[in-house]
Amino acid sequence: MELNLAGKRVLVTGGSKGIGRACAEAFAAEGAKVRIASRNPPDGPDAKAVDISQRGSAEALAQWAGELDILVNNAGAIPGGDLLKVDEDTWRRAWELKVFGTINLTRLVYAGMKQRKRGVIVNIIGSAGEKLDAAYIAGSTGNAGLMAFTRALGGASHADGIRVVGINPGPTGTDRLVTLYRQRAETLLGDAKRYEELFSNMSFGRPGKAEEIAAAVVFLASERSAYTSGCILTIDGGLAARS
Repeated sequence: MELNLAGKRVLVTGGSKGIGRACAEAFAAEGAKVRIASRNPPDGPDAKAVDISQRGSAEALAQWAGELDILVNNAGAIPGGDLLKVDEDTWRRAWELKVFGTINLTRLVYAGMKQRKRGVIVNIIGSAGEKLDAAYIAGSTGNAGLMAFTRALGGASHADGIRVVGINPGPTGTDRLVTLYRQRAETLLGDAKRYEELFSNMSFGRPGKAEEIAAAVVFLASERSAYTSGCILTIDGGLAARS
């Protein structure tokens, strides 16, 4: 299927590993001109070291990236814990990166896209915003907020020639997930190397693949999905649909 992404200018935040890296590689494979931003990016002219939780960093990143056809907001991971475990500083640090980082960068990039009357913004959020979890309360609340942000903006952005969509990945086989499950296997099974045994309760007996998320991102950003805006695609093997 021809996606007509060759030459498109793309910025992926959190693009040095995991889902972000898979997205950057998928766009590059389609011939897009990809730039990535990350706290610890690889060396190269198309990568920028930035912490978008810091005041002024979104402005610097938007200026460096220049005119964009596609923005993929992927940066940020919110720590787990219930209401009594997660203190105020943790809430604020996590939200400054994922929630406000996404909002601030979107505001700046959207302004340029509006002038050109074209563009696509894809927010990679997380299924905990849909399947709420009190043991992940800061993440569920933040993700739900970003879902509302995506729907509200994407429901009106057509007037500016822009599409805004979101993706909610479920458990995905990134380094972060493997580290978490190795810790669980050490605790539950006495052997960190047995972590894959803990995948048995997941849909299809495995976590999702970063490449599966990236394929959806690339499609949604392409002309093949030109009538899609203001919605969230959940890719979690049916987890959010379970009662």
